[in-house]
Amino acid sequence: MSQISLFEQENSNEPLAARMRPRTLEEYVGQEHLLGEGKVLRNLIERDQISSMIFWGPPGVGKTTLAQIIANTTDAQFITFSAVTSGIKQIKEVMQQADRVASLGAKTIVFIDEIHRFNKAQQDAFLPFVEKGSIVLIGATTENPSFEVNGALLSRCKVFVLHMLTQDNIEKLIRNAIKDPRGFGNQDIRIDDDVISALAGFANGDARTALSTLEMVILNGTISTDEDGHEVTTVTAENFEQCTSKKSLLYDKKGEEHYNLISALHKSMRNSDADAAVYWLARMLESGEDPMYIARRVTRFAAEDVGLADPRALELSVAAFQACHLIGMPECSVHLTEAVIYNALAPKSNAMEVAYLEAAADANKQIAEPVPLQIRNAPTNLMKEEGYGKGYIYAHDTEDKIADMECLPDSLRGKEYYHPGNQGFEPRFKDRYESIRKWRKEHKK
Repeated sequence: MSQISLFEQENSNEPLAARMRPRTLEEYVGQEHLLGEGKVLRNLIERDQISSMIFWGPPGVGKTTLAQIIANTTDAQFITFSAVTSGIKQIKEVMQQADRVASLGAKTIVFIDEIHRFNKAQQDAFLPFVEKGSIVLIGATTENPSFEVNGALLSRCKVFVLHMLTQDNIEKLIRNAIKDPRGFGNQDIRIDDDVISALAGFANGDARTALSTLEMVILNGTISTDEDGHEVTTVTAENFEQCTSKKSLLYDKKGEEHYNLISALHKSMRNSDADAAVYWLARMLESGEDPMYIARRVTRFAAEDVGLADPRALELSVAAFQACHLIGMPECSVHLTEAVIYNALAPKSNAMEVAYLEAAADANKQIAEPVPLQIRNAPTNLMKEEGYGKGYIYAHDTEDKIADMECLPDSLRGKEYYHPGNQGFEPRFKDRYESIRKWRKEHKK
């Protein structure tokens, strides 16, 4: 437990990540969905109207920093607790002190980092004081608060979800650290854009990792003097590789190589080459690619190239996508590998993709084609008088659970879009599809 301000006097011996910690909302990078102009959390901070809340997000995205910014802007007493050193007795003592302060009209904000590490008894000790309004509780956690925070306490807190920082966010932080006097602004640092991009990719959305790595590569850069006798530090790709033990496989995520690699992954899976697919997956992840981008593409592949030949492929791919969102790299690499291998080995069918493209072509050519009256809703008497819903047959009321009723526009009557293949499970769908079409022909009026 600590009862001092979260802000300490700046110390040049502190790690770069600590020295560069944003002090104001203007310095804060990322979380625009919460802190952009006019957004709810920004308004609460600027108006000093903070209520109990929990910041949930992956490491290094700014949870503690937001607490420190609140500490710097609020008029309240600010207290921090540690799950490791704070026992029930100490918590209750400080809460009682906050109670006395509240009776005098003052406010106390309690910040709990890694609130998921507090046991139930520790969390319960805060509850009555949150309920009475004696304290405003701010918790930070990397774990889902629905599972890690007591329900009673959670119900009294607003949960704000902080997202993984983007490549652009991280690059901005790195450039700020190079220019800012708190960082390396008083030195002449020469570093190419591709090395900054490599550093940002290596950090994988974690600002602390990005700044710690930047500090390491600069301290290990090549020192020389320019023509004016000024000291210059040059950071190269080789410095990056030496300091991270990571081969510089990185590429411009907005450039051609980015699309070449995702194309290689997609086409290897399509060709049922599991070994090549895993290799290209590894190339992308080891190059610092956003695992969520890969997960989205694998999920698309499961429907586009596997489809109904193996519906399980989509389930597994969506599960891998969720795992990437919840735990990130490096842990989620194994989930992506599982999804990639499954999709590569699964039977293939692009019948759904072909069906949609053919239907989309007709939809665009006949965008104004009216919906047949028999399948229109008729919520008003006027609509019923106009024939809306006339002739509609409720399929569940029929013996075969199929109605002899046209659902396509007249100009497309009888059009077929879905052409099932003969791989995996799709013959089952093909048999069902063909039996339905046969029934319709036999019962056509």
